[in-house]
Amino acid sequence: MADIKKHWYKEMAVYQIWPRSFKDGNGDGIGDLKGVLSKLDYIKSLGVDAVWFSPLYKSPQKDYGYDISDYRDIAPEYGTLDEFKTVLDECHKRGLKVIMDMVVNHTSDQHEWFLESKKGHDNPCHDYYFWRKGKNGGKKPPNNWRSIFSEPAWKYDEGLGEYYLHLFATEQPDLNMDNPKVREEVKDIMRFWLEMGVDGFREDVITFISKKENLPNGIPIPIATGFEHYMGGPRLHEYLMEFKNDVLSKYDCMTVGEAPMMTPKKALKHIAEGPGQELNMMFHFQHMEADSFLTSWIRRPFNLKKLKKVYANWQEGLYGRAWNALYIENHDQPRIIDRYGSLEFREASAKMLAAMYICQSGTPFIYQGQEIGMTNINLPEIGMYDDVSTINNYKLGQKLRLSDKTIMKLAMYASRDNARTPVQWTGGKNAGFTGGEKAWFHINPNYTEINVEAAEKDENSILNFYRKLLKFRKENEIVIYGDYKEHYPDSDKLFVYERNYEGKRMLVICSFCDKPCVFKTPEGFDLGKGRLEIASYENAGNTGNNFILQPYECRVYMF
Repeated sequence: MADIKKHWYKEMAVYQIWPRSFKDGNGDGIGDLKGVLSKLDYIKSLGVDAVWFSPLYKSPQKDYGYDISDYRDIAPEYGTLDEFKTVLDECHKRGLKVIMDMVVNHTSDQHEWFLESKKGHDNPCHDYYFWRKGKNGGKKPPNNWRSIFSEPAWKYDEGLGEYYLHLFATEQPDLNMDNPKVREEVKDIMRFWLEMGVDGFREDVITFISKKENLPNGIPIPIATGFEHYMGGPRLHEYLMEFKNDVLSKYDCMTVGEAPMMTPKKALKHIAEGPGQELNMMFHFQHMEADSFLTSWIRRPFNLKKLKKVYANWQEGLYGRAWNALYIENHDQPRIIDRYGSLEFREASAKMLAAMYICQSGTPFIYQGQEIGMTNINLPEIGMYDDVSTINNYKLGQKLRLSDKTIMKLAMYASRDNARTPVQWTGGKNAGFTGGEKAWFHINPNYTEINVEAAEKDENSILNFYRKLLKFRKENEIVIYGDYKEHYPDSDKLFVYERNYEGKRMLVICSFCDKPCVFKTPEGFDLGKGRLEIASYENAGNTGNNFILQPYECRVYMF
């Protein structure tokens, strides 16, 4: 048995709030801190231990907060800094830690640093960003890199006669982390929030902050040309250790980095426990690609075998060496039921997916609305979307001469806007999200059936299943610290694994089948000697070691 080090961040569960769509407290149609404050008791009732806020900072909202214009203040539409401090205090009173989103790969083009950088080469902020002369007499960009949002990664500025680098939206210029002054700015921002009392950071695309020297051309591929030169760059480890040693190590805080194209082997370089550990956990995307290639806009049939292999690689590869971050939904992904579950068996598949990931080793993150089984909204026209990534992908589809019908089919399935519809609190006007006339964005019409108020009244709801799961995790260390062993890896219907810890055993059984499915207990287990702790169907019971699982059924046995 591996030597597992215990820590509070391993034992907590985290609730993610995307503030614009969580709860409107002042009637203007936009989610805000007053709305958050009004729902803290609800959040606490879930059994979570922390709240992660997607960006609350001042921002022109071109990428809904991930384009920051002031790192030390709150966006006026969300409230004030004093209101944030009140929310922080009230969270702490309830035993909830607060995690802030830290976005330091780029700023908004309205940030003071960028506005100053445009004034000339002699401005102290000019080298805070990647400004470069163009090629061919300035007519062509400095290299062939493409942004993650499906457009060229360089924008020409008439005033300076130079291009600036933006790996995301045009309005999100990349910071030059090679400049030590920029790193000092980042450390000061971290100290500002940690001194206020926040408990840690989720660090956005943190593996992009070091670019290869001289910014060479990348391999020309349709998506993100240049990726190999800005993912895991040459000084990434140096910078992350600098942030840790100079700031983070001075506080009892946690960090979770976000890292596209991450593997367990690469992750261990950042999160392996010991003196060289830079971050506590890493968000990766491999398990979110079981129905796509690199991006959910390139769809393939859902592949359970692929999903299980990814989980096994991370569970086994990190166990005893580093810690997993577990999630199945967030603000950047369409809703999971539409992807890996079934709208026909919405409640059953939502419960199964919850047990599937929460019973693994790692810290579970739950995204707003996930706990009631919210689904994609499937908006039929591009003019109805707000997400910059969706709009850019639509334009790319047009350039590739795809039909509008094809592009919209992809958008309805894959758009990030699917996860950004207002939380459905009640079956009343505007789903109880706002007391105003209209919400800032479209509300899913199924709010009359899928909402918190209805779920609270149903003891067998998805919501109450999440509560039961999180309580079970908190009361059983095996769920947190146990090892992981998969069974039936070649099954395309069943996801079955066991956990072992200090003499206890746990068996997790999940059906990904929309029809009744035969289950045979793995060798070495006798269900008659185990306790059925979690069951997604009311009539589940010990029916011997061979039985029929109902569609999307899940069971958890303890031995």
